[in-house]
Amino acid sequence: MIGQRNLTAGFLTMGFFMAYGFLLIYLRDFAPDKEARIADYGIGKHFEARLAHVHGNLFAFLNIVIGYLLWQFRSRIPHANVISWFALVGLLMPIGILAEIYLGASPVFVLLGAISIVIAVVWLGISFMNMRPIHEA
Repeated sequence: MIGQRNLTAGFLTMGFFMAYGFLLIYLRDFAPDKEARIADYGIGKHFEARLAHVHGNLFAFLNIVIGYLLWQFRSRIPHANVISWFALVGLLMPIGILAEIYLGASPVFVLLGAISIVIAVVWLGISFMNMRPIHEA
């Protein structure tokens, strides 16, 4: 069903990035080397880890909202399935940031995800702008 994938991925991704946020809090406040982490908090990998956490939750929430709207308006939104997939691919941005930090991956996933989520949001916005009320024939 259109939108269900986004709802599922959104909630699961949000759960993951919430847990990751708790890990970041632990590392900053309770880990044995917390002083070094605090000193580097605004730069490098520490900053990127916070970016991944924030964008992961934002993009998860966007997938939940997009999924719900597509589910409710699927018969009235042209190309709803394509919009759904663009939103899902958008999750590559925060996942890509983590892959860069921990696996040394290319930033191409970050760029692909960023472009994809923007396309999904703008396309859905245009779809709603062009939508006619139900009572109009």
